[in-house]
Amino acid sequence: MPAASWLAQPMHVLQPALAQGTLSPAAVVEELLARLASHNPALQAFLEVSTERLRAQAHALSQQPRQGKLYGVPIALKDNLCLQGELTTCASRILEGFRAPYDATVITRLKAEGALLVPRANMDEFAFGSSTENSAFGLTRNPWDASRVPGGSSGGSAAAVAADLCAGALGSDTGGSIRQPAAFCGVVGLKPTYGRVSRYGLVAFASSLDQIGPLTKDVRDAALLLSVIAGHDPRDSTSAPVAVPDYLTALERPVKGLRLGVPQLSEEGLDPQIKQAVEAAVRQFEQLGLQVERIALPHLPHAVEVYYIIATAEASSNLARYDGVQYGHRAAENRHPNALLDMYFSTRTSGFGPEARRRILLGTYVLSQGYYEAYYLKGMKVRTLIKQDFEQAFQRCDVVLMPTTPTPAFRVGEKLTDPLQMYLSDIYTISANLAGIPALSMPCGFSAESLPIGLQLLAAPFKEDVLLQAAYAYEQATEWHRRKPAISIK
Repeated sequence: MPAASWLAQPMHVLQPALAQGTLSPAAVVEELLARLASHNPALQAFLEVSTERLRAQAHALSQQPRQGKLYGVPIALKDNLCLQGELTTCASRILEGFRAPYDATVITRLKAEGALLVPRANMDEFAFGSSTENSAFGLTRNPWDASRVPGGSSGGSAAAVAADLCAGALGSDTGGSIRQPAAFCGVVGLKPTYGRVSRYGLVAFASSLDQIGPLTKDVRDAALLLSVIAGHDPRDSTSAPVAVPDYLTALERPVKGLRLGVPQLSEEGLDPQIKQAVEAAVRQFEQLGLQVERIALPHLPHAVEVYYIIATAEASSNLARYDGVQYGHRAAENRHPNALLDMYFSTRTSGFGPEARRRILLGTYVLSQGYYEAYYLKGMKVRTLIKQDFEQAFQRCDVVLMPTTPTPAFRVGEKLTDPLQMYLSDIYTISANLAGIPALSMPCGFSAESLPIGLQLLAAPFKEDVLLQAAYAYEQATEWHRRKPAISIK
């Protein structure tokens, strides 16, 4: 196999070649650097490319035994994951110049398996967005069509995987930020159960919703990467002490007899092409032997409203620490009598972008005296109802199927001035975060404009093995995941 094709291969093909010595980490890095030089300036999947750091990593790996599940495999890291000594800015000017003092737990686990780490994948500022247009350092473009967004907030990670600028990537998902860009970019994105993967070292957006997960070229790679990062971590109080199954073995289990739940969803705003592709996927699952059950998720229509109450409230609390005192950006001081307050105001005004300021203000409002019970408390009650809907659904089925997004990737700038329309991009993904359940997006077709369409599968808590089992069976029966973007940069 010629060297130029290695980064186009899934991790489960690339890693054995590296482990056997057929391919060297140095050769992978040189191909990676060549592709980054060719495509990253236009796509801007990464905020920076450190040639010296990547070559140094490859050299260090070449001096080690060829061991580990990810030996020599380049994994992109979203810019909200702490990598010791490296810039971690969450694509925000408020953290400009900040270098992480320690490694996130997921980084420690990647290093232990010999991964070659590639920071910093672009993102919406503090993960606030669905298009990666809210990055303070420039937007990322979709490899399938440079006039389209890659989705968000993990748009840089998804675009990097789709464009073969890495073998796999890590993103974070608070309301769809792994799955929505995975759908837009035609790759696989998995949000694990809340508590399955440690959040230690992930810069927090909404602490009760955030979860780290993989973005990969296929389902087997998602199982492989999840097997590395999953598991209990005593440094994260929300990390669940639940045994991690063998995800790769689960892929081979027969799916005949599994029950597939298909909810009745409102078709308002749903692109007919998405509907047709998802209906075709249901028929494919029936042919594979799954039993289709029509189910009800009655409180799902309220998910967007609930999410933008709870998530903004938690964001307001988490982002209060960015005040120009301890780290990151600090506005110029003055000798005004209210100098300290002025510094706070100037720092946060100049450091946060428009979407970050919008969410902080919304969150502060719903937590304020006189509005807490009317908004936040009521939102938490409806969140419980949404969770109960899924609990009842999983008594009747093993996997739930629905679209990942209501439309294919939209054009750059199309929704940037209409926050409500942007928020509705996550209408099908938000509920999984509110319920704390695992969910996966995978390709299931293409639009008339040759844009990827994503199919979403959801499972009961800590049933990622069942989720991957069903997804793998569908993937093996279809060819959607094999298509590659031409990366025509205009």
